[in-house]
Amino acid sequence: MNKATTTESVDVRDHILATGQRIMAGKGFSAVGLNEILTSAGVPKGSFYHYFGSKDAFGEAMLDSYFDDYLADLDATLGRSGLTMAQRLVNYWTAWRETQSFLDCQGKCLAVKLAAEVADLSEAMRLALKRGTSGIVERLARAIEAGVAEGSLKVDGNADEVAASLYQLWLGASVMVKIERDTAAFGTAMATTRKILDQPPE
Repeated sequence: MNKATTTESVDVRDHILATGQRIMAGKGFSAVGLNEILTSAGVPKGSFYHYFGSKDAFGEAMLDSYFDDYLADLDATLGRSGLTMAQRLVNYWTAWRETQSFLDCQGKCLAVKLAAEVADLSEAMRLALKRGTSGIVERLARAIEAGVAEGSLKVDGNADEVAASLYQLWLGASVMVKIERDTAAFGTAMATTRKILDQPPE
C-alpha cells in the first residue's frame, strides 16, 4: 500500500469517526444506526466494515479517538506558559462550562452523553471510557500537585482523591445541566471547585 493510499484510508476512517461522534453526542449510541452515520459521512457500508468489525468496535474506536483529542487539549491547557497551575486548572473548568452545553456541544460532550448508556451495553466501550477518564483524572492530579508545590493552590487531602472528586463533580453537574436545561449547575460546580482549590470566588 503506497503512502497516498494509506493517507486516504486514514482520512476515510477519521471522517467516519468524526461524523459518528457528532451525531451520537446529540442522540446517544443506541438511537443512531450505521446507515445514518454512513449517509451523513457519504461513505458506503462496505467501507465501514473495512475499518470496523461491528458497531461496538466502532464505538470503542470513536471513544478512543475522542479521548485522544480531549487529552491533547487538556495537556495544552495545563501546559500553557505564563500562568500559575491554579489559573490553568480554572481555565480547564471554564472551557468545560463553555463546551458542555446542553444546547450544542458539537461532539465535545461525548463522554457525558454516552457514559451511563454504553457502560452497560459493551465491555469494550466501558473500558475505553475507563481509560479515557482515568487519563483525565491522572493529569488533573499531577496538576494539583504542581499547583500545591508552587503555592498557587491548596487542597485538603491526597491530590489523586481531590482530582477524582472534582472530575466526578463536573460530570454530575453536566448531567444536571442536561436534566434542567439550565447551566446553573456549572456555576455551583465552579464555586465548589474554587473552594476546594482555595481560590477566590469569581
